[in-house]
Amino acid sequence: MTTRREFIKGLAIGSAGLAAAGWDARSYARILGANERVHFAIIGLHGRGYAHLDSLRQCGNALVTHVCDVDRHELDKFAAAAEKAIGGKPAAVKDFRRILESKDVDAISIATPEHWHAPMAIAALQAGKHVYVEKPCSHNPREGELLVEAQKKYGKLVQMGNQQRSSAHTIEIVGKIRGGLIGRPYFGKAWYSNTRASIGVGKAVPVPEYLDWELWQGPAPRRPYKDNIHPYNWHWFWNWGTGETLNNGTHEVDVCRWALGVDYPDTVTASGGRYHFKDDWEFYDTLVTSFAYGDRMITWEGMSCQGKQYYGRSRGVTIHGTEGTVLVDRDGYQVFSLDDKLLSEYSAQQKRSTTQDLQSIDDMTTRHFENLIDGIRTGERLRSPIEDGNVSVTMLQLSNIAWKLGRALRLDARTGRVVGDEAAMGMWGREYEKGWEPRV
Repeated sequence: MTTRREFIKGLAIGSAGLAAAGWDARSYARILGANERVHFAIIGLHGRGYAHLDSLRQCGNALVTHVCDVDRHELDKFAAAAEKAIGGKPAAVKDFRRILESKDVDAISIATPEHWHAPMAIAALQAGKHVYVEKPCSHNPREGELLVEAQKKYGKLVQMGNQQRSSAHTIEIVGKIRGGLIGRPYFGKAWYSNTRASIGVGKAVPVPEYLDWELWQGPAPRRPYKDNIHPYNWHWFWNWGTGETLNNGTHEVDVCRWALGVDYPDTVTASGGRYHFKDDWEFYDTLVTSFAYGDRMITWEGMSCQGKQYYGRSRGVTIHGTEGTVLVDRDGYQVFSLDDKLLSEYSAQQKRSTTQDLQSIDDMTTRHFENLIDGIRTGERLRSPIEDGNVSVTMLQLSNIAWKLGRALRLDARTGRVVGDEAAMGMWGREYEKGWEPRV
């Protein structure tokens, strides 16, 4: 077991190990303008990491110098793809602590399992790195608080991967909504539909020789390795994941909150269950959750295993106001009158869908990375600074708590903390493997 003392000690590895891993700083220095670029390490390479690579490849002021994963198969495959994509050989590293030690890395992008998001981001800030962290930015509300505190303390930038904040058409239509396009907006409806298969009942098996299960678990309490956890199904286990609300609902609920101009709600309710299959999946596959603000409201409906779409879309948002409605998703928007007549619409040239290949180029993500890079280089304001992104994440984590407890939660709207419910606040944080607790 790795203790916190060993964790910090592990940062003192030095540059020799990085050179042995294949990183040659001199070769990158010969690239035109390399010394003006922000040097990134991508950590967590299955799935979303490829979108990070594609986007950073397109950013003119970024360079991927390191890639990192605890799964050797994923690491080898990704390193080869990265070398082909960027025309240079990034260092392939198993242990992210080596990357935090490197002076050749300015920023890290985190696409690991969710239990690592906040602890890794906090460690990166302590090491003087900027951070791009996929949603959700934390596994539980307390980690979100710690991450916000760490960003303020160490002063580096943290951008959360709710990339629709960098969608040009979404920026445009949210601005129009807040400018009175549909009168006073008061209700945001968000949804997500998919046809996920059963994960079955896992069997305890030996850890594959190519996977560092100890480092994969990191801050999470230790559990036996089963054959239905890695590389994706950890999403559906409480010890490592946060369920579909945080996996996908974060995006659309965040757009609703942005359009309505609200932060923490007054109350949170949630109901649903695991209805479609009977297997090891520990969360709901169907959930309806509501965030009430007194004069405004947001709802999110998630169907992980039943793919019925609304408005012909498997995910999206409607914002309802006193004079009309706006439907917006990643592909464009439509504006309707109060009596539901289509007034105007916009369709983005690049079409996307819920089941898109996560390895495909995502221009919203590219613009989101560009925004972070410009924030680092020129001081441009971030579109999703962590103190704002964390509000959306905490709200959805609270919907998980409301669902698990089977009752409504009343909040302090200034902090998001639950009022008058000791059991709910008992779930505000989590238990950590001894020695791995994140601290600021």
